[in-house]
Amino acid sequence: MKIVVNTNILFSFFWQKSLTRKLLITSSLDLISPEFALFEIEKYSQDIIEKIKITKKEFDVRFKELKEIVEFVDKKEYYQFLKDAEIISSDKDDSDFFALCLKNSCFLWSNDLILKNQKKVEVLSTKDIIEIIF
Repeated sequence: MKIVVNTNILFSFFWQKSLTRKLLITSSLDLISPEFALFEIEKYSQDIIEKIKITKKEFDVRFKELKEIVEFVDKKEYYQFLKDAEIISSDKDDSDFFALCLKNSCFLWSNDLILKNQKKVEVLSTKDIIEIIF
């Protein structure tokens, strides 16, 4: 099953013992995310490092591992869906995620409840993902 992964889920990957990290690593899901998410992770890398108390080197290792688990898709692959995505998205930063979902006719994995306030893309929380897998 193909699922678009939102940045808030990807941030959780950096916590060594997080359930979300385990799900990302061990699930048989086909995980994709817009390349835009990589820029968000890099933008907040120092916050992540400080919050979870890891070194820059540890962050870099986990970041590389994340890029092996999730396929990051170039905007040109879903560009034609961005206008529709901007209409349904309450936050412009989430348009890329919705556009990728629309292109692939798939779910969005996010714990941001406000993203459920639209009817075009089904948004699944981590709890929903656990129920699907198990």
